Amino acid sequence: MNTKTIRLSEIPTTAPKGLDKDDIEHETRKLVKRLGDLQQCLYAEGKHSVLVVLQGMDGSGKDGAVHRVFDACRITGLTLTAFKRPTEEEFAHDFLWRIHKAVPRRGTIAIFNRSHYEDILVQRVYGWIDQRRVEQRMRAINAFEELLAFDNDTLIFKFYLHISKEEQKKQLLERIEDPEKHWKHNPNDWKDREHWDAFMEAYEYAINHSTIPWYICPVDDRWYRDYFIAKTLVEALERVPMEPPRPGADFSIEYYRKLS
Repeated sequence: MNTKTIRLSEIPTTAPKGLDKDDIEHETRKLVKRLGDLQQCLYAEGKHSVLVVLQGMDGSGKDGAVHRVFDACRITGLTLTAFKRPTEEEFAHDFLWRIHKAVPRRGTIAIFNRSHYEDILVQRVYGWIDQRRVEQRMRAINAFEELLAFDNDTLIFKFYLHISKEEQKKQLLERIEDPEKHWKHNPNDWKDREHWDAFMEAYEYAINHSTIPWYICPVDDRWYRDYFIAKTLVEALERVPMEPPRPGADFSIEYYRKLS
């Protein structure tokens, strides 16, 4: 659990001052390529798995982050799950049932567009569960993530995509004003926006009560969002001692060259 209380209102939603956009975008392209190489190594070795959680308010750029950051990763060994309103079958099970089915097996990367945290965010804000249930679910989430991390060698990266209320309005308006983005428009996004302060409080609770820490990613500048996520993943994966399997001592390339 975080020892220092995080207040989202105290954390900038924009890129740090002094950064050059062109330089950062150039560096991001290198990081994206490097992430693709590391994914291949992860897949070939098959000892670790990676779970990437992208959580944030509507308009924070979850889809765009997936498209850009994982562009060099191969579809083999990569899964994406977008968690929407639970189905009738999912409602009939515990709230983690549908989540556990989507976690990554060893050697793969799983991306969650929204996640198990929805069940202590949306349901809390709209009063569908009480505080006692929120606390119970938070304990279950921590135990679940610890199970993945310590029993299945899963590296967990949870990114809160930190968007300002002003930038969110701009993004939501674009979905109405740009015909090519009409498919993204959802009236419920505007309904959630009416509860902005309550959502911020719910996010802060989840972030501050998590055993495995979150990364607070500023997203008002989308070019910095991509760099932040790619850099975080690459630096962490480069610290993992991975080595793809190699041929045994009795391997002879000459033997295969002689085959017809």
